[in-house]
Amino acid sequence: MKKLILFSICLVLTLSCFGETTDKSYKSSEIKKLMLNAAYWQLKHPQHELTDWTNGTFYAGISAAYKITHDKKLMQAMLDMGEKNQWKPGPRVKFADDLAIAQTYIDLYRITKERKMIEPFINTLDNFKKTPYIGSVNKPITWWWCDALFMAPPAFVKIGMTLKDPSYLALSDSLFRETYNLLYSNEDHLFYRDKSYFSKKEKNGQKIFWSRGNGWVMGSLVLILSEFPKDYKQRFFYETLFKEMAQKITSLQQKDGLWRASLLDPESYPGGEASGSGFYTYTLAWGVNNGLLNRTEYLPVVKKAWLGMCSLIQPDGRVGWVQQIGSDPQANFSASVTEVYGTGAFLLAGSEVVKLKLNK
Repeated sequence: MKKLILFSICLVLTLSCFGETTDKSYKSSEIKKLMLNAAYWQLKHPQHELTDWTNGTFYAGISAAYKITHDKKLMQAMLDMGEKNQWKPGPRVKFADDLAIAQTYIDLYRITKERKMIEPFINTLDNFKKTPYIGSVNKPITWWWCDALFMAPPAFVKIGMTLKDPSYLALSDSLFRETYNLLYSNEDHLFYRDKSYFSKKEKNGQKIFWSRGNGWVMGSLVLILSEFPKDYKQRFFYETLFKEMAQKITSLQQKDGLWRASLLDPESYPGGEASGSGFYTYTLAWGVNNGLLNRTEYLPVVKKAWLGMCSLIQPDGRVGWVQQIGSDPQANFSASVTEVYGTGAFLLAGSEVVKLKLNK
């Protein structure tokens, strides 16, 4: 009885807070305010080495937030990060995670035209081309885990478009398709995290499809498609994959607008998870904004998702309810638990939701 009463009180409080957000959360000024508060909080509470993949995602969000807000503090934060890193990616040449931070270097180069911001990454890619990949049974290809598709391909494509060098795009496409062929389920329209999950099952007997892992992939598709010219010969493949995944992901949205850590077994992982949900909010909003997804069909999904994301923001500005670092669905998060990539996903989401101009 006590548990039932406590649950009822929590539910009323949650719905009350949720109701308060519906009136103002779609306003451009409110979206930008939430984005800046989240960004400022995270910048004051740094985590991990600045070249780490976690910060690669965070600063991708900072870059997106800057483009929307033109906030000088965000620009300075990116410049300070680059200088501290000496504009270098991580040390592992073939490992996708170490290349993610270069996305932000390229964004800054496009603004400042300072060659020093991209020269080390170009040198790394020269070594990448020369260095053969030594695989294994469980890691048979260069990018053998699905999250890698967010880390490396967007940086390859961005540098290729920036330098007008199609060889970088061709290399990215070749390696992306290797990962696709290995890990994409044509039946489920989702990616396995890596091949070790092919035969694993959740408690309910369903396949294990990790929310954030598939969020990484959809985020990659958006970043790549944002770069490709409309007539690029490989564009159709990426657009088709994006639409397939968007339809599947939409069908898995929960009543609170969010997604669970395990996409096909939400009951085993109660509570909306911020990082995966953030990526889905971002990518679905982008799809609507860019005409790849039908506005009538997908706008309600995005609106519901954004309200869900707003409910995860804590009073101090942090993005709460972020699953910690891992390689599969986990339930190791709560309102106070955050991570830089969760903040990055939230910033990316806000940067596209604000373009929907929902307050008009």
